[in-house]
Amino acid sequence: MLLKGKTAIVYGGSGAVGGAVASAFVREGAVVHLAARGRERLEAFAEELRAKGGTVHVGTVDALDRASVEAHLQDAIGKGGPVNVVFSAIDWGDAQGTPIIDLEYDRFIMPVERGLKSWFNIGATTARHMGENGGGAILGITANAAREAYTEMGGFGIACAAVEHYLRHLAAENGPKGVRCCWVRSPGSPDAAGVREAWLIHAREKGITFEEMHAEVAKDTPLRRISSLGQVADAVVLLASDLASSMTATLANATGGAQVD
Repeated sequence: MLLKGKTAIVYGGSGAVGGAVASAFVREGAVVHLAARGRERLEAFAEELRAKGGTVHVGTVDALDRASVEAHLQDAIGKGGPVNVVFSAIDWGDAQGTPIIDLEYDRFIMPVERGLKSWFNIGATTARHMGENGGGAILGITANAAREAYTEMGGFGIACAAVEHYLRHLAAENGPKGVRCCWVRSPGSPDAAGVREAWLIHAREKGITFEEMHAEVAKDTPLRRISSLGQVADAVVLLASDLASSMTATLANATGGAQVD
């Protein structure tokens, strides 16, 4: 119960990554507020978590709208007091699969704009609140493309790098008030729907099974496997917990050694 007594907001709580993290937070004893633009999927997922004994609330939020983020935060505070943990995994949109030279600027820049605007709204709003209420942990997720260059990534890798550096600055400014800012770097989990679909397409093209495709993708990693959603979520739990009280402006490398620090 690493998060017992903590209240957490999970933005993008109806998505694959947000859902895995919310489940892990509930397992570890946190009160969880699920937040996203659409309510129906959130309500269904919240019922699943409540059936497991979790205390879960649901709220609709547009992370690209500062007023919406602020209103939801006030609602969460009204339901249970100060928020100690925030995790964001909202969809930035991207343009992967097309060379940069063939992209229109609006499609290329979309993940950069959405990633930074959503984090500007979430980070600034929650950092101020946490700084006034004893501190807390602001957590995100990025991908290998934040540090390494790949082909046909559009603006996604650039967005990841920008978000990481935003969180470093946010950590430096708000650390004296007890606010930590960290992120998990993920390789893209094979049990996430989008990644699984992409792998299945490549597996069919090669005439191999999904498991063989996993082995091919992971063959150059030290662990010879790609981190699952649950393993990524466990890394987020660690960052959210008091066990990571000395960690800020940094990441938890959950790439299975695909990136060696």
